[in-house]
Amino acid sequence: MPLVAVVSLILVSLCTLFHYETLDALNTRLPRLRMPRRRKLLVVLLVAFVAHALETVVYGIANYLLVLYGDVGTITGPTEFSFTACMHHSAETYTSLGYGDFTPEGPIRALAGVEALNGLLLIAWTASFTYLEMERYWKAGTPR
Repeated sequence: MPLVAVVSLILVSLCTLFHYETLDALNTRLPRLRMPRRRKLLVVLLVAFVAHALETVVYGIANYLLVLYGDVGTITGPTEFSFTACMHHSAETYTSLGYGDFTPEGPIRALAGVEALNGLLLIAWTASFTYLEMERYWKAGTPR
Protein backbone atom coordinates (compact mmCIF):
# COMPACT_ATOMS: atom_id res chain seq x y z
CA MET A 1 0.00 0.00 0.00
CA PRO A 2 2.81 2.53 0.67
CA LEU A 3 3.99 2.09 -2.94
CA VAL A 4 0.51 2.90 -4.27
CA ALA A 5 0.30 5.97 -2.02
CA VAL A 6 3.66 7.31 -3.20
CA VAL A 7 2.84 6.65 -6.86
CA SER A 8 -0.56 8.31 -6.40
CA LEU A 9 1.06 11.44 -4.99
CA ILE A 10 3.57 11.53 -7.85
CA LEU A 11 0.85 11.07 -10.49
CA VAL A 12 -1.43 13.75 -9.03
CA SER A 13 1.51 16.16 -8.92
CA LEU A 14 2.71 15.28 -12.41
CA CYS A 15 -0.72 15.52 -14.05
CA THR A 16 -1.63 18.72 -12.21
CA LEU A 17 1.64 20.42 -13.20
CA PHE A 18 1.29 19.22 -16.78
CA HIS A 19 -2.28 20.51 -16.88
CA TYR A 20 -1.23 23.85 -15.44
CA GLU A 21 1.48 24.24 -18.08
CA THR A 22 -0.98 23.32 -20.83
CA LEU A 23 -3.58 25.85 -19.70
CA ASP A 24 -0.90 28.48 -19.12
CA ALA A 25 0.41 27.99 -22.67
CA LEU A 26 -3.12 28.32 -24.02
CA ASN A 27 -3.72 31.44 -21.96
CA THR A 28 -0.50 33.01 -23.27
CA ARG A 29 -0.79 32.01 -26.91
CA LEU A 30 -4.52 32.15 -27.56
CA PRO A 31 -4.77 35.97 -27.72
CA ARG A 32 -1.97 36.01 -30.32
CA LEU A 33 -3.78 33.67 -32.68
CA ARG A 34 -5.28 35.55 -35.58
CA MET A 35 -8.46 33.60 -36.11
CA PRO A 36 -12.16 33.93 -35.40
CA ARG A 37 -13.17 33.25 -31.81
CA ARG A 38 -15.11 30.12 -32.79
CA ARG A 39 -11.87 28.59 -34.03
CA LYS A 40 -10.16 29.64 -30.82
CA LEU A 41 -12.75 27.64 -28.92
CA LEU A 42 -11.87 24.62 -31.07
CA VAL A 43 -8.18 25.13 -30.31
CA VAL A 44 -8.90 25.23 -26.57
CA LEU A 45 -11.02 22.10 -26.69
CA LEU A 46 -8.63 20.13 -28.89
CA VAL A 47 -5.58 21.02 -26.80
CA ALA A 48 -7.49 20.21 -23.60
CA PHE A 49 -8.64 16.90 -25.08
CA VAL A 50 -5.05 15.95 -25.92
CA ALA A 51 -3.90 16.96 -22.42
CA HIS A 52 -6.58 14.81 -20.78
CA ALA A 53 -5.77 11.90 -23.10
CA LEU A 54 -2.09 12.09 -22.17
CA GLU A 55 -2.97 12.20 -18.48
CA THR A 56 -5.05 9.03 -18.82
CA VAL A 57 -2.11 7.39 -20.60
CA VAL A 58 0.17 8.31 -17.69
CA TYR A 59 -2.24 6.68 -15.24
CA GLY A 60 -2.65 3.66 -17.53
CA ILE A 61 1.11 3.13 -17.68
CA ALA A 62 1.35 3.47 -13.90
CA ASN A 63 -1.43 0.90 -13.43
CA TYR A 64 0.28 -1.50 -15.80
CA LEU A 65 3.71 -1.17 -14.20
CA LEU A 66 2.37 -1.38 -10.64
CA VAL A 67 0.46 -4.58 -11.36
CA LEU A 68 3.32 -6.10 -13.34
CA TYR A 69 6.20 -5.19 -11.03
CA GLY A 70 4.74 -3.75 -7.82
CA ASP A 71 2.78 -6.74 -6.49
CA VAL A 72 -0.17 -4.47 -5.62
CA GLY A 73 -3.02 -6.54 -7.03
CA THR A 74 -4.43 -6.79 -10.50
CA ILE A 75 -7.02 -5.43 -12.87
CA THR A 76 -9.61 -7.97 -13.94
CA GLY A 77 -12.14 -7.78 -16.71
CA PRO A 78 -13.59 -9.44 -19.79
CA THR A 79 -10.08 -9.94 -21.20
CA GLU A 80 -6.75 -11.00 -19.77
CA PHE A 81 -4.66 -8.42 -17.94
CA SER A 82 -2.83 -6.32 -20.54
CA PHE A 83 -1.56 -2.85 -21.31
CA THR A 84 -4.72 -2.22 -23.33
CA ALA A 85 -6.89 -3.25 -20.38
CA CYS A 86 -5.02 -0.79 -18.17
CA MET A 87 -5.54 1.99 -20.70
CA HIS A 88 -9.25 1.21 -20.94
CA HIS A 89 -9.55 1.11 -17.15
CA SER A 90 -7.67 4.41 -16.87
CA ALA A 91 -9.94 6.20 -19.37
CA GLU A 92 -13.04 4.90 -17.56
CA THR A 93 -11.69 5.92 -14.18
CA TYR A 94 -10.25 9.35 -15.09
CA THR A 95 -13.53 10.42 -16.68
CA SER A 96 -15.62 8.82 -13.91
CA LEU A 97 -17.49 6.99 -16.66
CA GLY A 98 -17.48 3.84 -14.58
CA TYR A 99 -18.56 1.11 -16.97
CA GLY A 100 -16.97 -1.32 -14.58
CA ASP A 101 -15.67 -3.64 -17.32
CA PHE A 102 -12.27 -3.66 -15.63
CA THR A 103 -12.01 -3.82 -11.87
CA PRO A 104 -8.91 -3.23 -9.77
CA GLU A 105 -8.29 -5.77 -7.02
CA GLY A 106 -5.95 -5.30 -4.10
CA PRO A 107 -4.11 -2.16 -3.02
CA ILE A 108 -4.19 -0.80 -6.60
CA ARG A 109 -7.84 0.10 -5.95
CA ALA A 110 -6.62 3.17 -4.04
CA LEU A 111 -4.98 4.47 -7.22
CA ALA A 112 -8.31 4.17 -9.04
CA GLY A 113 -9.95 6.44 -6.46
CA VAL A 114 -7.14 8.96 -6.69
CA GLU A 115 -7.29 8.93 -10.50
CA ALA A 116 -11.05 9.51 -10.48
CA LEU A 117 -10.71 12.48 -8.13
CA ASN A 118 -7.76 13.91 -10.06
CA GLY A 119 -9.61 13.50 -13.36
CA LEU A 120 -12.71 15.19 -11.95
CA LEU A 121 -10.68 18.16 -10.72
CA LEU A 122 -8.71 18.53 -13.96
CA ILE A 123 -11.82 18.26 -16.14
CA ALA A 124 -13.58 20.87 -13.99
CA TRP A 125 -10.50 23.10 -14.21
CA THR A 126 -10.58 22.78 -18.01
CA ALA A 127 -14.28 23.65 -18.11
CA SER A 128 -13.68 26.71 -15.93
CA PHE A 129 -10.72 27.80 -18.04
CA THR A 130 -12.70 27.36 -21.26
CA TYR A 131 -15.54 29.46 -19.90
CA LEU A 132 -13.23 32.26 -18.74
CA GLU A 133 -11.29 32.35 -22.01
CA MET A 134 -14.43 32.47 -24.12
CA GLU A 135 -16.01 35.06 -21.87
CA ARG A 136 -12.99 37.28 -22.51
CA TYR A 137 -13.54 37.05 -26.27
CA TRP A 138 -17.29 37.51 -26.02
CA LYS A 139 -16.83 40.68 -23.99
CA ALA A 140 -14.12 41.96 -26.29
CA GLY A 141 -16.50 41.65 -29.23
CA THR A 142 -13.92 40.04 -31.48
CA PRO A 143 -15.21 38.78 -34.85
CA ARG A 144 -17.13 35.55 -34.77
